[in-house]
Amino acid sequence: MSAGQLPIELPDWTWQRAEIRAALRARDIGAVFRHVQQFGGVSQARIATATGLYQARVNEIINGRREVALLDVFERIADGLCLPDDARHLLGLASKREVGATGKVFELAAFPEVVRVYASQASAAEEIQRQANTVTEVDVLAVRGLGLLALNDSLLRDAVAGAGAPMRLRVLLLDPAAPALARRAAEIGESSASLADGVRLAEARLQELTEVCDVQVYRYRMLPTWRVIRLDTTMFVSAFDAGWEGHESAVYKMVETPHGPLYRGCRRMFEALIEDGERTV
Repeated sequence: MSAGQLPIELPDWTWQRAEIRAALRARDIGAVFRHVQQFGGVSQARIATATGLYQARVNEIINGRREVALLDVFERIADGLCLPDDARHLLGLASKREVGATGKVFELAAFPEVVRVYASQASAAEEIQRQANTVTEVDVLAVRGLGLLALNDSLLRDAVAGAGAPMRLRVLLLDPAAPALARRAAEIGESSASLADGVRLAEARLQELTEVCDVQVYRYRMLPTWRVIRLDTTMFVSAFDAGWEGHESAVYKMVETPHGPLYRGCRRMFEALIEDGERTV
């Protein structure tokens, strides 16, 4: 195979730029091709060969005289440009596929709704905050939520407090009177009183946000297992364990897909906890 027939590979960071992610969401392939020219230094002919299109067609797309509408063409373009999975999902496609020796197609990700994995909340923070600035719905399942919402430097505080458009914020916190709180306190080496006070402080600080958005705060009673941040149709999920705080866990970024069970399962769990919970704010 000649070099001209090989797929075009750009560094992963180029697909994280805000302008190309907006183009992918809009399925603006002309902007995608221009992005590849800019950061890959390739010609229209090279793009045409990599994506299985005629050069004249690539030229028309780049100059806005033709649009891409067929799914198989989007697939060829994504494969030819080696789009990473999160870029493919923005374009409305499933994760990358691999063809085995027998011709059988294998999904590289068992659940294509999981589009990225971060080592901890710290490594996911920039992405979470960026998305939080543009959403209308925020759901949070936490223990006390101090690091997420209740302190001035919390992860989501600025985005919620400064929301320019109407926002609905729903927060589930562990009930200070529940036996599960004492168990969780023991797991992390903290007194029950201290942990309970943290929950009450979070509720008081969340009350302050009622002046800027629709805030609903509920208490749940089960042992904390999952830590969830939902921003419209994107969800960031981590876990609690003995001696292990939620912000120390790996964070799975999930997007809503037609048949994905993980996003739907977490959403269903959250709604059930809201239904059974005690509202405090």
